[in-house]
Amino acid sequence: MGRDKPCPYKCDWLQIETETMPPQLSLSNKVFVIIGGTSGLGRSAALACVQAGGKVVIVGRDEAKIADTLKEIGEGAEAVQGDASDPQVAARAVQQAVDSFGAFDGLYHVAGGSGRRFGDGPLHEITDEGWAKTLDLNLSSLFYSNRAAAQELLKSGKSGSILNMGSVLGSYPSPEYFTTHAYATSKAAIVGLTRSAASYYASDGIRFNVIAPALVETPMAQRAVQNDEITQFIQSKQPLDGGRVGVPQDLDAAVVFFLSEASHFVTGQVLHVDGGWNVSEGRPTDWKKR
Repeated sequence: MGRDKPCPYKCDWLQIETETMPPQLSLSNKVFVIIGGTSGLGRSAALACVQAGGKVVIVGRDEAKIADTLKEIGEGAEAVQGDASDPQVAARAVQQAVDSFGAFDGLYHVAGGSGRRFGDGPLHEITDEGWAKTLDLNLSSLFYSNRAAAQELLKSGKSGSILNMGSVLGSYPSPEYFTTHAYATSKAAIVGLTRSAASYYASDGIRFNVIAPALVETPMAQRAVQNDEITQFIQSKQPLDGGRVGVPQDLDAAVVFFLSEASHFVTGQVLHVDGGWNVSEGRPTDWKKR
């Protein structure tokens, strides 16, 4: 679910005009790279950033999705085609930001996904390929982008913001419905890398934070959102706003906050935008007896 569909919930903040936006929340004159910016959460965030006055370089693998996203965003966006797990792709995107827009102010790393098709699952069932592919998809790709971003910010001597995509599953497991332990490991490791980097680079003015959603309707989440039993579980596990699956726009305000100067005194934090997942038990089950 990208931004080509209207948000069916309470997303009125997206209608705020840049001119009336609080100055610290404006992204005017700022340039960001969004890794995984052509669908779902990344696409929604890219449009939100441009609406807030910023410029973006989006990274994605699919040429058609890139073209469609650029068409939707309009002016203020460029793209790099490539796989985020390629060590050179993020560096190319950062350089394109500098070459095309004359600056680089930060990064939002969204790219990642389930390794279920490769053999991720409960610990005793994870294949060697499932473990390696899942960590490469979610953790190695993020390492490459964060490294490229930090190198450029240090080179330019600028402060900046690096925002990483985590998951509630890195800290708040769901043993019945979401049992991909390599994926959970990768998302927990993202918090470790982010907080360590936040501590080390704070004196350079480079902020590192994590945004951690629960179940959001994206292309990656179709197995879950099309399962009636899981969506019933979500009604009590994500009880905010009537109990529902999230939509990409639910995260956009937080993304703009972290990338903007409004978060200039915030680093090393994990923000769960999860509809209440981390404080809710969900419905009781007898899953171990099945």
